[in-house]
Amino acid sequence: MAFQRSHRLNLLRLIVLLLVALAGIKFLFRDSFTLELHKHVSKDSGFWGDTGDIDQDTGPQSQALELPVVKITAPRQEPGQQVPRDTSTTEMRLVHLDLKGAAPRISYLEQVFPLLSQLGANGILIEYEDMFPFKGELEILKSPYAYSEKDIERIQQLADLHKLEVVPLVQTFGHVEFILKHEKYQHLREVERFPNSFNPHVPDTLALLKSILSQVIEKHRRSTWIHIGADEVFHLGEGMDSKNWMSHNKGDMGTMYLKHIKEVLSFITTQFWGLRVLMWDDMLRKISVGALQESGIAKHVSPVVWFYAPDFEAEQIGPFLTKYVESGFEAVWFASAFKGTTGPAQTWTPLSYHLKNHLSWLKVMQSLPRLAPLRFQGIVLTGWQRYDHYSVLCELLPVGIPSLAICLQTLVNGGFTEETKRKVLDTLGFQSMQLEQSTCEGRGVFPGAEIYHMVEQVNGHLKESILKALEEERLHEDWESFVRDLRTHLERVYFPDMVEEWMEENINPYLDQLRDLVRDYRAIIRLNARPKVM
Repeated sequence: MAFQRSHRLNLLRLIVLLLVALAGIKFLFRDSFTLELHKHVSKDSGFWGDTGDIDQDTGPQSQALELPVVKITAPRQEPGQQVPRDTSTTEMRLVHLDLKGAAPRISYLEQVFPLLSQLGANGILIEYEDMFPFKGELEILKSPYAYSEKDIERIQQLADLHKLEVVPLVQTFGHVEFILKHEKYQHLREVERFPNSFNPHVPDTLALLKSILSQVIEKHRRSTWIHIGADEVFHLGEGMDSKNWMSHNKGDMGTMYLKHIKEVLSFITTQFWGLRVLMWDDMLRKISVGALQESGIAKHVSPVVWFYAPDFEAEQIGPFLTKYVESGFEAVWFASAFKGTTGPAQTWTPLSYHLKNHLSWLKVMQSLPRLAPLRFQGIVLTGWQRYDHYSVLCELLPVGIPSLAICLQTLVNGGFTEETKRKVLDTLGFQSMQLEQSTCEGRGVFPGAEIYHMVEQVNGHLKESILKALEEERLHEDWESFVRDLRTHLERVYFPDMVEEWMEENINPYLDQLRDLVRDYRAIIRLNARPKVM
């Protein structure tokens, strides 16, 4: 008995020793991996430079912001959290949700996400702007109707459920009116009277961006991509700080632009390991191959080549792609449009226009790698809601869904055939469609179909009928009833500020005329043909 007890104790000791040894091996390998990762991040010192080598530009005195920066060294997984999907070998089809205007309620997104997945999307690019629940020093940036942190989590749960990769978009250079409109941040403007672009020479600019990026990325821990915008940096080079910088750097605005982009990429790369980065490409088109090569950004970001015209040839895109290959980029994304590019006040989506844009992009995809030896990673189907923060609203998302369905299915099937058309009609609950007239016949069963039909009535009949029969009181009653119903449907999908804005832009200018004339008509009737008392 004593021998057996001793044998068991020895066996137990052996097991404990093995476990300790395994733990030690795991610890050593972990340290080795971390060291290699640090080497990988820092080995390109010619790109990032040492901390002490960063040029300190002379400019206005920095106004202390003391913005907190969250350092995240590795993705963590919460209990029950879905492991991020490996999209490295999958061509992505991201649907762009532009929330700087007409941001939908979460209840509407719950209906839309299953449709996006059914139509062939496998991701969403979310441009939050002021709809993100910024907190602390940044709370001033959020809209009164901004999503809550719970809403952001719900969006990602819905995306996981329907196999949609979530890619947040944070503008980091231009299109930052929602930030620079505030007096608190006016000193960060490139040109004092314009709130659209950052001054890249003021230290507080990068400090602010680090805080914004940290808050957004921290709430998107499932995401494997982030988009830093960086398009259309209007008035860059017109500020005094930029003029001073260029006078000492041979007037090279491209290098000045890249310097800021490198700083943003450096922060993301060092603070959020493994997170891949996208940026719009239009500013890169103007920069020389030499400057792009010297910057080294090609190792850390993929350009998204955008082109929204209905008819173009692959050869028109070829020069951009050739430049990016020569500059060191290995992968590329494209960007098409399913709505929001045919006029800043467009209310009705032209179907044929956007279909042709996607057919043109298919020709570009089919021409790779003949055009350029680049790895095609995905396409963003943009759906702009405003041209900028201060612009009026473009087509509402429910109005653009038929176009989105056509465009997605065209990409999935490599063209728009009768079979593709039938799939779109069946999915949306229509009987037929007329592409050139941009009309769909049938009741429609997709989310927001009621709004689609009612906006169609506003777009096609409200203005005409009022001009034809202003004196008919019956017409007034019909349209007042119709507008009440339309408002009810809009309030189910959108927040009150958007409803009022859309009504003011598209209904009230015409209906108010009718109301005024009906009021005058009733006054005349009450007078019984007698003149008014002066």
